[in-house]
Amino acid sequence: MTKISKKILFITGTRADFGKLQPLASEAHNRGFKICFFVTGMHMLKKYGLTKIEVQRYKEFEVIEFINQREGDSQDIIISKTILGFSDLLQEIKPDLVVIHGDRIEALACSLVCSINYILSVHIEGGELSGTIDEVLRHCNTKLCSKHMVSSLDAKRRVQRLGESGEDIYVIGSPELDIHYANSGVTIEQVKKRYELVDQDYGICIFHPVTSEIDEISQQANDLFDALAETQKHFVVILPNNDPGSNQIKNVINKLDKLYFRVIPSMRFNYFSELMKNTAIFVGNSSAGVREAPFLGIPSIDIGTRQTNRALADSVFFSKASEKSKIIKLVNDNWNKRFTQDSAYGFGNASTRFVEIIENDSFWKCSMQKFFSDSE
Repeated sequence: MTKISKKILFITGTRADFGKLQPLASEAHNRGFKICFFVTGMHMLKKYGLTKIEVQRYKEFEVIEFINQREGDSQDIIISKTILGFSDLLQEIKPDLVVIHGDRIEALACSLVCSINYILSVHIEGGELSGTIDEVLRHCNTKLCSKHMVSSLDAKRRVQRLGESGEDIYVIGSPELDIHYANSGVTIEQVKKRYELVDQDYGICIFHPVTSEIDEISQQANDLFDALAETQKHFVVILPNNDPGSNQIKNVINKLDKLYFRVIPSMRFNYFSELMKNTAIFVGNSSAGVREAPFLGIPSIDIGTRQTNRALADSVFFSKASEKSKIIKLVNDNWNKRFTQDSAYGFGNASTRFVEIIENDSFWKCSMQKFFSDSE
């Protein structure tokens, strides 16, 4: 295979999925593949930190930007705009492979376009479980994409139960662990200086909306941050994603006491990695609390239903947002505690596995007509 002739297009709509895709893209570029990024979604919005800048830092990537939403657009409208923009793009750049991650609406739109146009695509981190609409979108992407790179054997079994052939499923681990496994290149002192953090122990809190609980999300945010405030400990708060309900959460965050809470729209990935490695505890409903935190041996408190069934590590504790006394006790009991590293989602070498797979000629020799496979 002539690698230089292969063009790989990665889809990114959020800071989180770029953190998972960047290690794969960088390793593929280092091994001779041409890399493009379709940058859309939250990346393009100033209110979420204009994180397209993070993608632009990688000069070795071709970056194509597309604004797929305006303030107030519903998710179905955003999907339709993304389909139109991505369909036009494919006619221009004609990639050999499209890499699609997870469960966001941008991923669903691009998976659908690839499927209808018989374009080779690979879905990253399918077969996961969660407690929101994300799970439905994730499984849809599995059925639409040609091939699958999953984080665990359990995920592989679930993808097979959806009718995908075992020959098209590869276990590579969770890609974001590659970032945390590597040296961040910065010190915690540099992180604190750049983001004006207190020179004391701190926790991290990320709380995203759950679309099926939008009527309750404001109260949930109030309860959670009230509990954290009562601990009188310092927390770095990263703003939520742009799912419906995010404005309600941000309204609560905007009222937090600046003495204990430092609010940041988004962070550069290597800085966030160093922040994670040195945090006293992680609180919220981000996947970082059930994947990165256990991998780093950091205690985390998983709040609510968003990550239901995704965490089994001993370092992860569970609570409803309304259980304030429980949250306070968990924070106090586990502050600065450390656990044995959990490797359920890999060892920080997903990018190496990714390139090993796509360097094999057999990966590229497949029928674009999908069939339901009854065998496991």
